[in-house]
Amino acid sequence: QVQLVESGGGLVQPGGSLRLSCAASGSISSIYAMGWYRQAPGKQRELVARITSAGSTRYADSVKGRFTISRDNAKNTVYLQMNSLKTEDTAVYYCNADQRMVVYWGQGTQVTVSS
Repeated sequence: QVQLVESGGGLVQPGGSLRLSCAASGSISSIYAMGWYRQAPGKQRELVARITSAGSTRYADSVKGRFTISRDNAKNTVYLQMNSLKTEDTAVYYCNADQRMVVYWGQGTQVTVSS
């Protein structure tokens, strides 16, 4: 019902920046919230940032002040601006769309922070 297509991942040096994009299609009017999760090797998947249809946001403590989630309703797209990247930010990042009854996931995009 909802399809999510991610882009923007890649390799960046510590201190650098990346912007992830997630374009939603399908029954987008039913989406309550969208967010970004990540999973690093040997770790559980964790919430990075979330934004609701009303515009409220939530961030993991580890990324506060460095990452910003935003949305462009005209483009049906949510973004994650990642600044001051650290090696510990290396993970597969997943876009998420929450319909409350059903949750959709993107395919994941690799972010590697390395010198």
